Amino acid sequence: MRTPLYYGWVNLAIAAVAMVATLPGRTQGLGLVTEPLMADLQIDRVSFAGVNLWATLVGALFCLPCGRLTDRLGARTVVAIVLVALGTSVFFMSRAAGLATLAVTVTLTRGFGQSALSVVSLALVGKWFARRLNLAMGVYSLLVGVGFIIAFPAVGQAALAYGWRAAWLGVAAVEVVLLAPLAWMLVRSHPEGPAARTDVEHLETPAQGRDLTIWDALRSPAFWVFGLSTSAFGLVYSGISLFNESILKERGFDATTYHTVLVVSTLLGLVANLGGGWLAMRWPIQRLMGLGMAVLAAALIGLPMARTYAHVMLYGMALGIAGGIVTVVFFSVWAQAFGRGHLGRIQGAAQMMTVVASALGPLLLAKTLQQTGSYDLIFNALSVVVLLLGLSSWAVPLPRRAPRETAAPSVA
Repeated sequence: MRTPLYYGWVNLAIAAVAMVATLPGRTQGLGLVTEPLMADLQIDRVSFAGVNLWATLVGALFCLPCGRLTDRLGARTVVAIVLVALGTSVFFMSRAAGLATLAVTVTLTRGFGQSALSVVSLALVGKWFARRLNLAMGVYSLLVGVGFIIAFPAVGQAALAYGWRAAWLGVAAVEVVLLAPLAWMLVRSHPEGPAARTDVEHLETPAQGRDLTIWDALRSPAFWVFGLSTSAFGLVYSGISLFNESILKERGFDATTYHTVLVVSTLLGLVANLGGGWLAMRWPIQRLMGLGMAVLAAALIGLPMARTYAHVMLYGMALGIAGGIVTVVFFSVWAQAFGRGHLGRIQGAAQMMTVVASALGPLLLAKTLQQTGSYDLIFNALSVVVLLLGLSSWAVPLPRRAPRETAAPSVA
C-alpha cells in the first residue's frame, strides 16, 4: 500500500537541515566569530589564517572515510554520529583557551562539518531519488539556501549579544540535543517497501545499468571534469566571499554596496537552484554545467571592468545565477552518472576536491593582491580556466553503465 507522501521528501528535508548544520565548519560560519575570537584569545590575523588553512586541508580528508561509512552503515547511522561529533567539537571549541586547542577544534569542525556532514547529507538525497533527482536537488538547494539565510544572522546576532563562546555553545547544543536525535528518528538509509520504491523503480532495470565503483568513477573523464569544475567554482566563491568588501572597495564602492550585492546574489542563487533543477530535467547535465561555468566566467571577466553601480549589480547577479546552477549540478550529477551503490565514496572524493579548492581560493586572491596591488590578474586568469572547464563540461560524455549482468563499463 502506497503512502500519500513519498518518504524521500522527508529525508530530503532532514538532509537540508544537516547541510545547514555544517555552518560552524564553514568559512562563512567561522567568519561570524572570527573577530571576537581573535581578540579573546589574543591571536593575530596571520596565525589565525594559518590555522584556518591547515584545518581546512586536513579536514578535507574526512570526506573519504565518511563516504565509505555511509555506503556500509547507512546514512541514518552516519548522519546522527557526525552531528554528535560536530556538536561536540563546537562545544570544545567554545572552551578553547589558546592557539593549540583552537587549531585542533577548528580542524575537527572543518572535518565533521564542511567535509563529513556535507557528504552524508548529499548522499542521503542521492540514494532516495532517481526519476526526480534533479528536481529534488533543486528543492534541496533552495531549502539549504533559505536555512543559511536564517542561520547566519541568528548566530551572528547571538555572538554580538552574548559573545562568541555562548553562541558556539548554543550551536553545539542544537546539534547534539536536537538535530542528532531528530535525524536518528526520521532518516531512513535506503528506500524500502512498495511506496518507497516509486521513485527508484527504473534504477533496477537493465537499461539503467549497474552502479559504478569509486575506481570506475576515478577512471571516468566525467568525474574529473565535473569535480574540477565545481572545485574551480568553490575556489572562486570562497575567495570572493572572504574578500568581497575589499574587492569592491578597490573598484570604488563602499560596504553598503557590498551588502546589497550579497543580498542580490543570494536571492538569485535561490531562484537559480529551482531553475537549474527544472532545466536539468530537460537538458543533459553536461550542458547545464557548461551554462553555469559560462555565467561564472562572465562574472569574472566583468568584475575588473566594473565602474558603475549597475556593473556591480550585474556582477552580483551573474555570480548568484552561476552559483545556483553549479550547486544543483554538483548535488545531482554523481548519482545520475555513477549510480547509488557507491555514491557515498564517490561524493566523498568529489567533496574533498572542492574543500581543498575552497581553502586555496582566499590564499590565491590575497597573494595576488600582495604581489600586484590588485585582484585583476587572478580574476582574468581564473576566467580562462573556468571557461575551458565549461567547454569541457559541455562536451564530456557520461559513463555508459553496462547492464547488471554484463562486464565492466566503458566511457561513451
